[in-house]
Amino acid sequence: LTGRRDRPDPRYFLGSGKAEELRGIAHASDAEIILIDHALSPSQERNLEKLIERRVLDRNGLILDIFAQRARSFEGKLEVELAQLKHIASRLVRGWTHLERQKGGIGLRGPGETQLETDRRIIAQRVRVLTRRLARIQQQRETGRQTRAEIPVPSLALVGYTNAGKSTLFRALTGADAYVADQLFATLDPTVRRLTLPGGTAVVAADTVGFIRELPHELVAAFQSTLTEARAATLLLHVVDASDPRRDEQIGQVNAVLAEIGASGIPQVLVYNKIDRLGSAPRIDRDPSGRATAVWISAERRVGLEWLARAVAERLARLARRARLRLPAGAGALRSRLYAAQAVRAETSGEDGSIELAVELPDLELLELARTAGVQILEVQGADTPCAPGMGYLQSTAVSGATKLR
Repeated sequence: LTGRRDRPDPRYFLGSGKAEELRGIAHASDAEIILIDHALSPSQERNLEKLIERRVLDRNGLILDIFAQRARSFEGKLEVELAQLKHIASRLVRGWTHLERQKGGIGLRGPGETQLETDRRIIAQRVRVLTRRLARIQQQRETGRQTRAEIPVPSLALVGYTNAGKSTLFRALTGADAYVADQLFATLDPTVRRLTLPGGTAVVAADTVGFIRELPHELVAAFQSTLTEARAATLLLHVVDASDPRRDEQIGQVNAVLAEIGASGIPQVLVYNKIDRLGSAPRIDRDPSGRATAVWISAERRVGLEWLARAVAERLARLARRARLRLPAGAGALRSRLYAAQAVRAETSGEDGSIELAVELPDLELLELARTAGVQILEVQGADTPCAPGMGYLQSTAVSGATKLR
């Protein structure tokens, strides 16, 4: 059932005529659930259910139900339950006694308290419990992320529209036992693995939750811990279903979610997956400067993976930032190499014979310098901003260097 209106009807969203038509269709077809591909206000949902005498589920409610079925880890289940409870809380208009029964009698009704008030209190209590548990888990995850950041290894995050093939690609690249299925939101829990690129460069790769058009804000908020893997990455692999006629629209929608979580400034490579459905050959697309911007592959057939690995290695090698270095006395050969590479922007000399240089270098070369005996990374420009993420080792080295300066 479709229709066109200048603005949603405040009572039924559809308009009274279409709502009555929908009621007739639902009863004639013995439909049990009515799905509305749009967010409904609590009152619109209630009014439609009362009129149609069927359960009405809006777009946000459907996504929450799917998420509840897909969550497998303890953290994922807590995040989904928290989002569901916040969704339910806005729709409480009468006593839902099943809430009290589900909690085994927790939160018994106080004197003069209505069932509606009891249910609201039960939900509020559960929300507080879930929030505290998730805060502890997120702290543990952040500790693990910081530990990984102390190792001089760039990080990749696979992002993309749901069902684009991220988990299939992740498994093909890393050999990890990631859950793969041809369904929406098959991956809700981030999986992190280490892999080696051509030339021996080691990277850490993370598979993340799939995005979707108009992802509900409560879900974006609930999945901050998993989306942080994308926000903290050095490079994003934006996986796209090349066979989907709406792929350009989906690319824009994924980029909108990345902007919402603060990850829009992170460099990305578009990975057009499922080219076997198009009968296309693998290739690398480049911009006028020769930078790899997109790679065409088939993760399921393992076609073009070597092209992708090459493109990732190239992009990581080209990511450059400004930094301040301190070279020990006697490091003239290293100083000469930096000048020969036209990486030096300024130079000052210390009383002890040391040399302080302002340089601009690719991240991987900065990492090599950080490993060099006697070299101190005093500062990395943008180390705490989204434009230069995922380089925690350099950040910690710069902090330790600044401490030594004082």
